Amino acid sequence: MAANGEDVKLLGVPASTFVCRVQLGLNLKGVEYKFVEQDLENKSEELLKYNPIHKKVPVLVHNERPISESLVILEYIDDNWKFNPFLPAEPYHRARARFWAKFIDDKVVPASWKSVFTNDEKEREKNIRESDEALKFLEDEVKGKFFGGEEIGFVDIAAVYIAFWIPLIQDIGGLKLLTSEKFPKLYNWSQEFLNHPIVKVTMPPRDPIFAFFKARYDMIIASK
Repeated sequence: MAANGEDVKLLGVPASTFVCRVQLGLNLKGVEYKFVEQDLENKSEELLKYNPIHKKVPVLVHNERPISESLVILEYIDDNWKFNPFLPAEPYHRARARFWAKFIDDKVVPASWKSVFTNDEKEREKNIRESDEALKFLEDEVKGKFFGGEEIGFVDIAAVYIAFWIPLIQDIGGLKLLTSEKFPKLYNWSQEFLNHPIVKVTMPPRDPIFAFFKARYDMIIASK
């Protein structure tokens, strides 16, 4: 738990996979915090104050000191609250965890997202191929129950997008990006991850997020 006198708040929106990462990190550590929901169409003075450069969420504010970017925030959480570590202590494994977390952001997120949210069929097919290729690399990295072994680690938290958001957007687009047939180890990992007690209580409700992104998808398709 956060020590007495500590002020921890998280600026975010419920539909963001990047905000969810930070919520998972804090909850896995048992850190008490205040969630301050933001309206990204009408950005608050608080958000502009704490993240004047990118003006984006998530922003973690710890004793009035702001930290932005989800993977940077996760490292800060792990460094500041030492119990239940999710980054490995050994330097090589620590570096590999950082590598795969960044790989998810650079390769998996954009390719899978553009596989659904485009009305250009050639672009869709290209991104489906790139998503499949990226997920295949991660399939080979699942060695046990989780990426980090028997306990949830840094890569697992970074990969919440794969477990929760990819199944959601593939249902919207009628695609099969992540299935038990294509990626059995990754699919089984996603079920283990989503059924973890702390993950279960942290994840946002699926239906409103599905409705939000389905409306965006329908607008894109209608603009053909």
